[in-house]
Amino acid sequence: MDTIRAFVALELPTEVKQALAEAQEKIRKANPAAGHVVKWVDPASIHLTLKFLGETPTAKLDAIVEAMTQAAMGVRPLSLRLGSCGCFPNARRPRVLWVGVAGDVASLGLLQTALEQTISPLGFPTEGRPFSPHLTLGRVRDEASAGERAHLGDLVQATMVATSPFTITHCSLMRSDLRPTGAVYTRLASAVLGSTIPPSSTSEGDSSAFPST
Repeated sequence: MDTIRAFVALELPTEVKQALAEAQEKIRKANPAAGHVVKWVDPASIHLTLKFLGETPTAKLDAIVEAMTQAAMGVRPLSLRLGSCGCFPNARRPRVLWVGVAGDVASLGLLQTALEQTISPLGFPTEGRPFSPHLTLGRVRDEASAGERAHLGDLVQATMVATSPFTITHCSLMRSDLRPTGAVYTRLASAVLGSTIPPSSTSEGDSSAFPST
């Protein structure tokens, strides 16, 4: 059975990726050691994951796209902006460095829930953890000392990222190919947001939500 590694995500505008690259550079300049204790994500590859599918039979791809389309129909295009910086699991022992998102976060959560509901019948279990939308800047290497981690966590929390609001109009089914230089992502299909919502409809978004540390 042929399979690929796949996930559903929101792709980001170029100006947002540039702002994320600048955030990475701020952290590197403030802590030269970050160059060797953090494996940075290529800004061009940063995305917001909605549903990780893992090894996916190619025979199911058409059904997944259909499920995505169904989920996306009822959620209007999202107005988002970059939020605060933080770390998983926390700033004292960071393993993942991220930037949160703000804006229509409530609608973003509805989209993610709808995707879980439409894709799970295809044999992909629902995520047990609460959805915490974030954009990964980098991952701290295992060899980083406790002191290096704590210092890095402080720097990340103090890093400010500012962009104008940006609009997301579709979600994408992505293929992930793991290579020695890092993962390469390829868009396989997209689903348009809000195709069944009348133009006069309104929705309320959460203007301040972002992942907690």
